[in-house]
Amino acid sequence: MKTIPILNIELEPKKHRAKGMLYGLSIGDALGKPTEFISLKDIKDKYGKDGIQDLPAPALYTDDTQMTLSIVKALLDSGEKDCELIMNSLRKEFSSWLYSDEWFAGGAGRTCTEGVKNLKKGIHWTKSGIVGSKGCGSAMRVLPVGYLYQNNPNKLREVAHASGICTHNHPTADAACIGAAYLVKLVLDGVEPVNLISNLLNFTEGISKEWDEAINKVEECLDWSDEDKALGYLGEGWIGEEAVALALYCFFKYQSDYKRVVVRAANTNGDSDSIACIAGGISGAYLGLKAIPQEWIQKIDNSDYIEYLAERLFEKKNRL
Repeated sequence: MKTIPILNIELEPKKHRAKGMLYGLSIGDALGKPTEFISLKDIKDKYGKDGIQDLPAPALYTDDTQMTLSIVKALLDSGEKDCELIMNSLRKEFSSWLYSDEWFAGGAGRTCTEGVKNLKKGIHWTKSGIVGSKGCGSAMRVLPVGYLYQNNPNKLREVAHASGICTHNHPTADAACIGAAYLVKLVLDGVEPVNLISNLLNFTEGISKEWDEAINKVEECLDWSDEDKALGYLGEGWIGEEAVALALYCFFKYQSDYKRVVVRAANTNGDSDSIACIAGGISGAYLGLKAIPQEWIQKIDNSDYIEYLAERLFEKKNRL
């Protein structure tokens, strides 16, 4: 893959990469929030020829980050335990989030809401998910699973799978969820971007042909000079495989520059906040905290709380 150079990036301390991931995804989410549901043409008409370039004020994130932080809290509560106990913790966290002020403000999708309603009713997580739904709602929130279980790929797969199918019970959504978590593991491992796609598809082999096709399309269009055309070729991100493919494309194009990754991801047709959330989390995990503009860290809603959870996630990982 000639278009992805090998970079000499000095990795930050692990704590800073936990912060990079959580700040990275929440800022990407907030940057993409105003451009979700808006065509790229309309984005440029509204924000200028280069599209949206800066966080809005206030910089509020959506259900993407809200559900991600719910997963973080569940992992902090029981991440060292077996999957059933982890999912009990996640059921409690998701149930507390449902119909909260955050839920009303965050614009939660129908599938996430229905799946969590089923969990809250006591339906087991293996049965609570909406059969046939392959939306991106499971992939958008799973990145902390890849961080915590970086050194335990079997548990990464198990927990990512469970956390995803509890709302989105479709093989392609499952592959996208597991794949998004595994991408965080790969960049934390220091795997060069040139090798990410092959490693990713080896890990998710046999789950979904639709997923395989979507990720292979990323490599096909990386050489195209027209980025807007390439992004259009990959889709709009409403479904899991497209959201991860689009995020991966943005990461590949600007792998050494967090800001350019999320700006590119936010200036897309379709589910811009989810695309930028996933892309920003991967980029933040890869580059660390220092890559994220300090003014954005200060500006993002609940910044101190995000830092607190990142520090606790780092500590939890060290105890595993």
